Amino acid sequence: MIEIAASILASDFLYMKDDVQRILDAGADLLHVDIMDAHFVPNLSFGPEISRALRRGFPQEQQDVHLMMTHPEDYIEAFSKAGANEITIHLEIGEKAIKTIHTIKDMGLKAGLTLKPDTSADSLFPYLDLLDLVLIMTVEPGFGGQELIPDALNKASILRSHGFKGCISADGGIGPENAGLAIAHGVNRLVMGTALFKAQDPAKVIKEIKAMEQA
Repeated sequence: MIEIAASILASDFLYMKDDVQRILDAGADLLHVDIMDAHFVPNLSFGPEISRALRRGFPQEQQDVHLMMTHPEDYIEAFSKAGANEITIHLEIGEKAIKTIHTIKDMGLKAGLTLKPDTSADSLFPYLDLLDLVLIMTVEPGFGGQELIPDALNKASILRSHGFKGCISADGGIGPENAGLAIAHGVNRLVMGTALFKAQDPAKVIKEIKAMEQA
């Protein structure tokens, strides 16, 4: 089943609750929460309090928290307590990534690793048995509104051919014009920000994309 994860980074921050509710009403399946530390990526976003606020405002909704951080290990407990259901961290942070994955799972959350566009799929092979999900960045992480890098989707095909049956999420520049390509490569969760929040009819966008699964 194809899931649509609404990236709150593209919402209207002044009216975030109303804007997020509008997208959920349109058919989005879960919320994607990007956390940036202005060190691992050249941008700064939210802290655990955004997750807490979303949990308070949308108590039943799944929160997929993406930590674009050099030291995510320092924040796993905080995001777990705040309301995250699943947390992805970047493989590029090095050896501590795997220990942090174990910490996430020990807290009862789903755990995933994220790959930047230039990181190869086979770098994940030793760790796939530990993972509930993989997040493939189809743009350079740090800013919304970028164009998708099509070659990044090849990683999903490689992971599926290697036997990974968990969730594969694609994030960056995803919209109706390329969602079918992502799905064809084995992606089953599409993280969408601008294409949803700026759409005139987000329900139509979601309906069109979900119909691609049966095409």
